[in-house]
Amino acid sequence: MKNFGGLLLALLLLIATTLGANAQKFGWVDSEFIMAKMPEYAKAQQELNTLSDTWQKEIEAQQKDLDKLYHNYQAEEVVLTEPMKKKRQDEILKKEQEIKAYRNKQFGYEGQLFKKRQELNKPVQDKVFEACEKVAKKKQLAVVFDKASDLTMLYTNPAHDYTEFVLEELGLGAEDRNQPGPKGAVKTVAPPKTPVDPNFESDSGTPEPVIGTKAAAKPAVRSTKKK
Repeated sequence: MKNFGGLLLALLLLIATTLGANAQKFGWVDSEFIMAKMPEYAKAQQELNTLSDTWQKEIEAQQKDLDKLYHNYQAEEVVLTEPMKKKRQDEILKKEQEIKAYRNKQFGYEGQLFKKRQELNKPVQDKVFEACEKVAKKKQLAVVFDKASDLTMLYTNPAHDYTEFVLEELGLGAEDRNQPGPKGAVKTVAPPKTPVDPNFESDSGTPEPVIGTKAAAKPAVRSTKKK
């Protein structure tokens, strides 16, 4: 992707140099730097972090319930009949599946966090784009590159940096050069790793993780579900 970006950048520069003197004027901006200065962007990141924390706590609560189910099963296994064991195993497997489904719904690819990030960031990105467009027209720029994009920019001449002009267009300009503000990155949610109980198998035939507990030295328990 970066190689493609470098080729695209070289191609754009080649086109600019062949279109004449008026088309040779270009510039670049740093969209990340600009958005970090925008109060609405910081507000959006704060809202995303709040949602992320809320959903993560809900997952942790569900994991505690699963842990309780498993502990009870281990403690009472020796006095349970085979039908009762099967019922308990099914309850545990169902709870595991519910937790996995909820985690994917909230934090998975194109999950709720992904969609909410797009929803909250789009107005900010549109505002930056409109400001860049206005600056490009005022300064008669044929091409404006984004230093924060996937395009590989091996060298950027400060003489072609129009970031400050965009900030001024947004009403965020300063007499001295702005310093980067906090990026407000959304927290990355990574559920804690858990040990694996070799004596308990899920319906997939692979050992399931034991939440917050060590594997007990119990006889092997296998799901009675037909393969």
